[in-house]
Amino acid sequence: MSDPTLNILKSRRFLPLFVTQFLGAFNDNLFKNALVVLILFRLAVDGEGQGEVLVAIAGGLFILPFFLFSATAGQLADKYDKARMIRTVKLVEIAIMALAAVGFAWGRAEFLIAVLFLMGTQSTFFGPLKYGILPQHLEAKELVGGNALIEAATFLAILLGTIAGGLLILADGGATVISAAVVVVALCGWAASLMIPAAPATAPDLKVNWNLVAETRAILVHAAGRRDIFLSILGISWFWLVGATFILLFPPYAKDVMGGNEQVVTLFLTVFSIGIGIGSIGCDRLLKGEVSARTVPFGALGMALFSIDLYFASVGVGPAVAAETPLGAAGFLAVAAHWRILADLLLISICGGLYIVPLYAIVQKRAEVDHRARTIAANNVMNALFMVIGAAAAALLFALGMSVTGIFLVIAAANVIAAYYVCKLLPQELMKGIAAGLLRLFYRVEVHGRDNIKAAGDKAVVVVNHVSFLDGALLAAFLPGRPMFAIDTHMASRWWVRPFLTLVEAFPLDPTSPLATRALIREVEKGKHCVIFPEGRITVTGALMKVYEGPGMIADKSGAQILPVRIDGAQFTRFSRLKGKFRLRFFPKITITVLPPRRFEVPPEARGRRRRQLAGDALYEVMSDMMFRIHHQEPRTLFQALLEARAIHGGAKAAVEDIERKPLTYDRLVTGALVLGRKFTKQTRRGEIVGLMLPSAAGAAVSFFALQAYGRVPAMLNFTAGSANLISACRTAEIATVYTSRRFIEQAKLDDVAAALSGAVKLVYLEDLRREIGMLSKLYGLAMRPFAGAMHARVCRGNGLDPNAPALVLFTSGSEGQPKGVVLSHDNLLANCRQLAARIDFNPTDSVLNALPVFHSFGLTGGMLLPLFSGVKTFMYPSPLHYRIVPVLAYDTNATIMFGTDTFLSGYARMAHPYDFYAMRYVFAGAERVRDETRRIWMEKFGLRILEGYGATECSPVIAVNSPMHFRAGSVGRLLPGMDHRLEPVPGVEDGGRLLVAGPNVMLGYLKADNPGALERPEDGWYDTGDIVALDDDSYMRILGRAKRFAKIAGEMVSLGAVENMVSALWPEEMHAVVALPDARKGEQLVLLTEREEVSREEISVHARAEGASELMVPRQIFSVDKLPLLGSGKADHPGARALAEQLMGTQG
Repeated sequence: MSDPTLNILKSRRFLPLFVTQFLGAFNDNLFKNALVVLILFRLAVDGEGQGEVLVAIAGGLFILPFFLFSATAGQLADKYDKARMIRTVKLVEIAIMALAAVGFAWGRAEFLIAVLFLMGTQSTFFGPLKYGILPQHLEAKELVGGNALIEAATFLAILLGTIAGGLLILADGGATVISAAVVVVALCGWAASLMIPAAPATAPDLKVNWNLVAETRAILVHAAGRRDIFLSILGISWFWLVGATFILLFPPYAKDVMGGNEQVVTLFLTVFSIGIGIGSIGCDRLLKGEVSARTVPFGALGMALFSIDLYFASVGVGPAVAAETPLGAAGFLAVAAHWRILADLLLISICGGLYIVPLYAIVQKRAEVDHRARTIAANNVMNALFMVIGAAAAALLFALGMSVTGIFLVIAAANVIAAYYVCKLLPQELMKGIAAGLLRLFYRVEVHGRDNIKAAGDKAVVVVNHVSFLDGALLAAFLPGRPMFAIDTHMASRWWVRPFLTLVEAFPLDPTSPLATRALIREVEKGKHCVIFPEGRITVTGALMKVYEGPGMIADKSGAQILPVRIDGAQFTRFSRLKGKFRLRFFPKITITVLPPRRFEVPPEARGRRRRQLAGDALYEVMSDMMFRIHHQEPRTLFQALLEARAIHGGAKAAVEDIERKPLTYDRLVTGALVLGRKFTKQTRRGEIVGLMLPSAAGAAVSFFALQAYGRVPAMLNFTAGSANLISACRTAEIATVYTSRRFIEQAKLDDVAAALSGAVKLVYLEDLRREIGMLSKLYGLAMRPFAGAMHARVCRGNGLDPNAPALVLFTSGSEGQPKGVVLSHDNLLANCRQLAARIDFNPTDSVLNALPVFHSFGLTGGMLLPLFSGVKTFMYPSPLHYRIVPVLAYDTNATIMFGTDTFLSGYARMAHPYDFYAMRYVFAGAERVRDETRRIWMEKFGLRILEGYGATECSPVIAVNSPMHFRAGSVGRLLPGMDHRLEPVPGVEDGGRLLVAGPNVMLGYLKADNPGALERPEDGWYDTGDIVALDDDSYMRILGRAKRFAKIAGEMVSLGAVENMVSALWPEEMHAVVALPDARKGEQLVLLTEREEVSREEISVHARAEGASELMVPRQIFSVDKLPLLGSGKADHPGARALAEQLMGTQG
């Protein structure tokens, strides 16, 4: 990740100004210190001890222009383009440095002091320009970083200039060297200023007031009119008073207290300058671009604390050697006690950086744009005044006989008073800083997406998932500013909540009062960020719970944007309400993520309750999308996701069980995958597609993850598809090795299939591999289990660890030709799991019963992967057709979640005892339409709603699903979060269109028989489902039928699925299939195949008229059959039904 501060430094918006400022500060101190040394050691030798007087006069003349000309400088900086003004000032600097060169050659101190006055004047005019231009070239979030760099560079330039000036002037020919240096540096500064981008005048119509006294008074009065700005100016000025006084005291402190020479003075100045740089950059790191005074109290406290310690460190420390042999830097550092002094100086200056940088940024950001430079000029006047006060106070204390260490004590006492005042002014910042520090210390809190807070504008409704009692403190500590919290009046009255309320602006809200909500809307309209937990309570499931529509209505009524914020990790603390459901820990890592703001688009015609409902629905979509997107931002492979689930829920948590009734824990599952995977590596290579032909059982899960652990791509083979389709699938995916079970082959009576398959691929039986696994292999698995993640990363280096690399191959049924391979990535499958988790509130106390085959995407993702990655135990049963056994297993395993198709669910309902599903919470149906009769019997017999969904293997597979909170019978629910869709018009279909979808769960592409091994990606990431669907006003989706399952009769489009629905409503006890066959007169005709024995076309015609259906929907031919053709997934085999219909029509003919 790139460093934001470094990016600022490298940008043309900032770098030329940075270089210009650095060279200017360096030149000021190069010339000033050279002059001071020259006066003291050369020019004043014959001046009868007047050198100190001349130095004092020089210092006063350098600072005098800040009093005289700051007001004029500020006016000119506001009136004209600042970049052009900087170039002009730098040209003047060249002329002044030329005069300095003349002065050094002439050797007249008076002339050089006059030049120093001119340099002070040049600096006076440059100050408002350099600080005033920053907000024009930098974004608000970059101001702190920009000021940090400026302050760090300033003190580094002071250090280097001071050292260079003192050393060069005393060397042979030093005056000549200094003369050349100051002119060259001035020329370089001017050259750098040419690259500064334009900064247009902010007050071009300003009339300059040349009355120095009146205008100085005016800018000070104007600055004092803004309390926040004036307090910031006073704070900055205090820093310069303290800093300048310390620098002034370094020479006598080094000489009289430490017994050191000029090297020790340089050492002090070096440490002090480095500390300012560290503190300035550190401030930017802490504030992360936020213009806030949050670090100011801590900087003030630190300056006070370490100033006190500097005094105590200095007391009793005298010169280590005689005065005639003063200490150099090396001798000073050789004394252990001196390191404490250096540490104090370093820490004082670091705290100074933390203190001053945000104050500069506050002045720049909050000052009026057209008055900004004059406000900065007022700051410069106050800075100069405070520095003069500091110098005068030090001189007075010296005159009164006080020692340097005594003055340090005075400074420390003054810093204590200042720190107390700062903390009194900024109690929220102090408390927020302490809270943030403690939370970061214990929970390693990270905040992402801070920029989105500013993007939300002045008014926003901040909606947050509620996972623990820590949530409020986390938001108060880490959200910028002082957000307003809508809090229940009952909760606000609790004693332990009151301290938290001091950090925020609390809005006690009586949820039973409509007036309270209106008042909250008015507060948001004023331009506030209002924090609300839409769930209204802390989650007890770990997932998103009911979302109240109130926050959505507030955003809608106030015109504010919705700002979604997700807290993740706090649900694992002991402050959550998930004890017994999740493995709680003392100090888990917590992440706060702010998503981009959104604005509701509620139809303007919606009113009253309908508008409230639409706003609530939109809010739920935002919240569920947030839950999905945040988790999905963390890319990982399937095996890494398994290891993450193990870390969260514990290795001893039961993960998989089957009819052997020997549950596999996460530890055993990972160990088994590592051991078995090693055997797989001897017969396959990394990245190879490897076939698995296994039933729904624990062995399938172990084999699946064994291949994943070592970078192989499992291909789940449909053993019900027949040997020809299996061999075709293997050739299409270039599968050379297939793993299966001898016991499974025998029990499923697949000997012929296995024999045929063994002629095309290498067929390996797991029982044979199991015999090869000895004690050493098992010990290896146990030893490597703690390092499974590192092993996986090493083995799968390269594309094997790419979440977008192929992770799985599934095959279509082959009903439309030879089977196609559907290639799904790690990201596809995990995205679908997370999409479902964002909508369904399951948790580790649930238990899944999965009888669907794992070669089907519904059974694999829903029945195996989703539970495993969510800490939910899954019971795998090999056949969904055992209608008597599956309900008994639901009862015996206390299953709470089950997946099935309409065919299977209908069979279970007929055979089950009413109490078999006593523990069941959710029953999900997919793969085929759920008939009304199936829905009715499940509700009447078991009291359960069937949550119908819709998907495709190509989408991993779920596209839409009904949920407990958003359910509409007859629909397949709403699209999952993170998915885009479009409907393409279909001739003859008015209500609906052909559905195309895109999203993170859409496949990588197809493998086709005519181009084996070559991946054909979907065009632009869009997958054409081939289904005709309709969306109602609430975004619930209804499947009208397959595009290929429409018949065109007498020019009209008729849905075969709609005809099947109509017949099923008439005769719900039996299964029916409708196909379209050619008709010479009307183009196509409908043929009904039904398992009902007694059928009558007239009955169907009467029912159609009663339902208002067209006569075209009445099948022309009807055949009774013993059993309709079915696919292995339980869906009707429509190609098989068509073939049967053609056969029956031919026999009839």
